Amino acid sequence: MKKTTEQKSYVKTGFSRLVFAAIAVLIEFLWIYGILLAVGKNYAGVSSLASLVALIIVIFLYGREMNASLKMPWIILISAFPPLGIMLYLFVGLSGSTKRMRERFETIDSILFQLIPQNQEVMDDLHKEDSLAYTQAMYLSDFCKFPIYKDTRTEFYNEGHKGLEAQKEALRKAEKFIFMEYHAIEDKEAFHELEDILVEKVQEGVEVRLFYDDMGSIFFINMDFIKRMEEKGIQCRCFNPVVPIANMFLNNRDHRKITIIDGKVGFTGGYNLANEYFGYTEPFGKWKDTGIKLEGEAVRSLTIMFLEMWNAIHATDKDDKEYDYYFPQTKSFENQGYVQPYADSPLDHEHVGENVYLNLINSATDYLYFVTPYLIITDEMDKAFRLAAKKGVDVRIITPGIPDKKLVYSITRSYYSRLCRHGVRIFEYTPGFCHAKMSVADGKYATCGTINLDYRSLYHHFENGVFMYNTPVVADIKKDFDDMFPVCHEVTDIYRAPQKKRLLFSQCILRLFAPLL
Repeated sequence: MKKTTEQKSYVKTGFSRLVFAAIAVLIEFLWIYGILLAVGKNYAGVSSLASLVALIIVIFLYGREMNASLKMPWIILISAFPPLGIMLYLFVGLSGSTKRMRERFETIDSILFQLIPQNQEVMDDLHKEDSLAYTQAMYLSDFCKFPIYKDTRTEFYNEGHKGLEAQKEALRKAEKFIFMEYHAIEDKEAFHELEDILVEKVQEGVEVRLFYDDMGSIFFINMDFIKRMEEKGIQCRCFNPVVPIANMFLNNRDHRKITIIDGKVGFTGGYNLANEYFGYTEPFGKWKDTGIKLEGEAVRSLTIMFLEMWNAIHATDKDDKEYDYYFPQTKSFENQGYVQPYADSPLDHEHVGENVYLNLINSATDYLYFVTPYLIITDEMDKAFRLAAKKGVDVRIITPGIPDKKLVYSITRSYYSRLCRHGVRIFEYTPGFCHAKMSVADGKYATCGTINLDYRSLYHHFENGVFMYNTPVVADIKKDFDDMFPVCHEVTDIYRAPQKKRLLFSQCILRLFAPLL
């Protein structure tokens, strides 16, 4: 499909920005590294000092409370190449959050989370119904401060374009405010349809806010996007702009996808606001994505997530002072099961997304299905999948048949062999690229959201998801999996067979540095 001149301009502008920033950071890195090498040549003791510093950092890394898969690449790099490894670790290996930034988030959270206390009656009812769902809910409620709700209506969309149409319909009914937070926005047809509605709502007096991630959108929009939105009355902010300065926080991106209307209706799922997610273009075959709609009290948690990011990311922005307006009374829908939206942040070092998945894997007794665009998992999650299969659980994972990133796809396939040899079944979605992030287990539990099975989602990004127990959507998600399997190619037998040593060595190299990609 031919690109328009306008689209080429977006890509060119974004690529130029990215290249300029990368070159500037590289020059800064090489300048500092060059100084260290020059000093090392002139002063004999510097080399010994570098080795000592490397040893101290390695010991520090070994003692850190972090996943072993994240430690090992840094330990090997620093031990093998002390000056280079130290520099790389200081630039991108340390947590990118500053003390001031963490304090901003903590201050905002201390106010916002008071607005969504856990209803103990709901938790007690869940405890009586299902102890496994209760323990998952307790973790998210007590430790992560995201309550579980009862009688929130849910609706599932098995294709991105269906979710888009539902969002447009809901947006047209907005009366007070609209919040939209997305990793990627493409200034083209799909977004323009939404933009037209947003402009109409602004003219009707509805407050509209739009929040996007700069790295996720860098190839899709021009630098004047925010200005153009503001001129139309749409409040717009950009998360963590790409700048030509060494900035460790650039490694942490906003990967969330959330729409909130009047605090009563919410949407989330895998799709961004770009053409390929809705079938306007097909760069990687058929694009498979999914989403859900929430109506009722559970939308309050999505509102918390948006307001947290909107108010905490830039200290110089004019932030909200009163929040009650954005948490109206909502309608209760009977017999709709339990819904628990949750978020994950790299700032608190609590890996909520991974823990929710691990709880689900460990709880499954009959079947467990996952779909993910990338399969780059920790040893803990790998072991959990294998152990579930050994216990007799029907464990299946769907990955893309057509990749969007070939290197990442190679790493994804490197995880197949050990999983398949221990009973996990792997399917590749032959029509194209599956971008959905879902799981379902035992006909009772399901998740849907933005969290991939990879290190970026599980450790580095701001993410969100929804845990559901006994909602109608659980059956819908199970049906969607049942519809996907027939159009997938099962590769279990291929990867169950012993792999060539040459291939195994290349896989070791890829997997070693997967946490750093």
